[in-house]
Amino acid sequence: MDELVLIVDDDAGIKNLMHEFLTRSGFNSITASSAEEAIELIKSNHVNVAITDILLPGKDGLQLTDIMTQNHDIDVIVMTGYSGEYSYEEAINKGASDLIFKPFRFEELLLRLKKVLKNRQLVKDRARVLGKLEKLAITDGLTKLYNLRHFYNQLEVEIGRCSRYGHSLALLLLDIDNFKVYNDTYGHLEGDKVLIRLSQIIKSCLRTMDSAYRYGGEEFTVILPETKGEEAKNVANRIRTAVESERFFPEPDKVVTITISIGLTEYFENEQLSTFIKRADQAMYNSKAKGRNRISSLFIEPASNQNDPNPDKPEITSHK
Repeated sequence: MDELVLIVDDDAGIKNLMHEFLTRSGFNSITASSAEEAIELIKSNHVNVAITDILLPGKDGLQLTDIMTQNHDIDVIVMTGYSGEYSYEEAINKGASDLIFKPFRFEELLLRLKKVLKNRQLVKDRARVLGKLEKLAITDGLTKLYNLRHFYNQLEVEIGRCSRYGHSLALLLLDIDNFKVYNDTYGHLEGDKVLIRLSQIIKSCLRTMDSAYRYGGEEFTVILPETKGEEAKNVANRIRTAVESERFFPEPDKVVTITISIGLTEYFENEQLSTFIKRADQAMYNSKAKGRNRISSLFIEPASNQNDPNPDKPEITSHK
């Protein structure tokens, strides 16, 4: 078995017998005579489960249990020969996974160890499934970019940081030019290939702190924290140029290029989230109106941010 078991007991006879039994049972095990020695071993060994006596020189077994469960991903089985002094509840409250009273049969210890390992794997499997579900909840299934719900949540977070620390914040809205014509001409499967590839291109043009989202349909948005307008223009141009340089092959011997129109703006202090997004949307509309495949910026601060007639989250219109 790959699991490593740490045996902690200051009685050399018991410790060595347990080590020999677990080895014969197919486990890898190491031993320590004190909590302090056990802590040193943990630093250099990937221990999965520890079996420790309560009475140890120096720190006792419950103190060791507390350290291992709080600071390391280790399950602990506590051993005690003093059933009147230590309770199951006390051991569990310290983080132990199980408590066994001496004297015990090694077969009983083996059963408890296997149960702890099984529960440990169940917990890890559950955490992995929950992690996948959480990722699915904020991810667009086709493009693997973040989805609309996460966009609004993250934009609110970034606006909060902007307000607290005085950082700049820029926003890009991107729309594929004439995408309906492409879909109608070559089919939606080919259109999906364009969306997937454009998502990859957008991500490749961003820094670690930046984040890209599929807003819906052929529309994308990018949040650029700690970014001024001029710097955001450089990012937008990098994306626009990379997209224009890409070649698509929707039919044999048919080469097609795609372009995008981009709107860019910067956040102004105390303005409504909806006002911020609408300004970026207007900038993108300007790019469409000027002939597409270009970047337009709007940095005009509204006369009154406090009187936004529609403070709710807006729905960006589609500008083909």
